[in-house]
Amino acid sequence: MTAVCVVPRIHPRLLSIAAFSGMGGFGIAMALLGAILPMISQRLQFDLAQAGDLFLVMNATMLVSTFVLGPLLDRFGIKLTFVVAPVLVAAALVQIGDSQSFASLRMAVALLALGGGALNQSTNTLIADLHADERRKNSALNLLGVFFGFGALSVPFAIGSLLTVFGLARILYAASAVVAATSVLSLALTFPAPRQSAGVPLSEVRRLLQQPLILTLAILLFFESGIEWVLAGYLTTFLTRGLGAKVSTASWMLALYWSAMMLGRVLLSRILLHVSGHTLILASAVAVAASAGLMVAAPSLPLAGCAIVLLGVSVAAIYPTSLGLAGTRYSSHSGTVFGILIGVGLTGGMSLPWLVGRVSQSQGVAAGLSIPIACAAAIFAMQLLAGRIMRRKQDA
Repeated sequence: MTAVCVVPRIHPRLLSIAAFSGMGGFGIAMALLGAILPMISQRLQFDLAQAGDLFLVMNATMLVSTFVLGPLLDRFGIKLTFVVAPVLVAAALVQIGDSQSFASLRMAVALLALGGGALNQSTNTLIADLHADERRKNSALNLLGVFFGFGALSVPFAIGSLLTVFGLARILYAASAVVAATSVLSLALTFPAPRQSAGVPLSEVRRLLQQPLILTLAILLFFESGIEWVLAGYLTTFLTRGLGAKVSTASWMLALYWSAMMLGRVLLSRILLHVSGHTLILASAVAVAASAGLMVAAPSLPLAGCAIVLLGVSVAAIYPTSLGLAGTRYSSHSGTVFGILIGVGLTGGMSLPWLVGRVSQSQGVAAGLSIPIACAAAIFAMQLLAGRIMRRKQDA
C-alpha cells in the first residue's frame, strides 16, 4: 500500500478571524497604559516623568522583540507566535491589575509589550501574506486595523462605564480572558508555510536595510507611531489637567478617539480599493496636523472632542497603508521587512512619548501635545519621497 500524504487545508477566512482577534489583543495592550494612567499614577504615586519611563520600557521591549521576530517569522512561520503572544498579554493584564508598586507595574508593562508587539507584527504579516494585489492588501490591512480599534476602544469604554461597579482589577481580569481566546483559536488552525524555510541570512537583512523605499517608509512610521503612542498615552492627562475633565469623561473621550480611528479604517479600507495609498497618506498627514493644532488650541471640552474625532479619522490609514506599500514590493521577505518597519516605528513610539512626558512636566501637557504637528509634517515629506522612489522603480 502507498501512503497518502494529506496536506492540511488553509482557510483564509478563519486565519483572518484569528488575525482580527490577535489585533484586538494588541489594541487592548496599546490603549491600556494611557487609559489607566490617571488612576494608577495616583494610586502608586508617580509623576509624568516616570509615566514617560513606562512608555520607554514598553516600546523598548517591543523594539527588541520586533527586530528579532521578523526573520524568525520568515524562517519558521507564524503559528507559534499566534499561540504564545496572547498568553503573554493575558498574564500581563492580570499582573497590572494586581500591581502594588511602580517596580511591579514596570515589569508587567514589559511583559505586555513583549506579547503585544508579537501580536502586532504577526497579525500584519499574516494578513499581508494572504493578499497579493496591492490595493486589496492595503484595504485588508486597514480592515485589520479596525479590530485594533475594537481592542483599544474596549479599555476606556469599560473603565468609563464599569469602573465604579467592578473596579480596575476585575476589568483587567476579564480583558485577560478575552485576549487568551486568540491562542485557543490559533491552536486549531493551519497557517501558511514559512516564506524562507532555509532562513534569512544576515547579508539579506543588511540588503533590505539599504533599500531606499524601506528606509523612507521606516522613517515615516517612526513619526506615525510616535503620534499614535503620544495620543494614546496623554489624551486623558491633557483632558483632565488641561481642560479640567473628570477621569470618567476623559476615558469616554479617549474611547471617542479610538472609535473615530476604527470608523475611519472601515471607510478607508473601501476607499483604498479605488485610491492609491500614496495619495491617501499625503492627505492624512495634512489632516493630522490640522486636527492636532485644533485640539491643542481648543478652549473647551466640546471643541477638543471634535478635534479628537478628526485626529482619529486622520491618523487611521497611515500605518497599515505604509505596511501595504512595502508588503507588496517585498512579499518574499514580508516578516523581515515588517520587522524592520515596525521596529523603527516603535523607536518613534518609544522616544516621542518620553519626550512629550518631559516637555509636559516642564511646559504643560498642551505644549507636549504640539509635537505631533511636527511629526505630521515629517510624514508628509517622507511620503513625497517614497512616491518618487516607487515611480522611479516603475520607470526602470
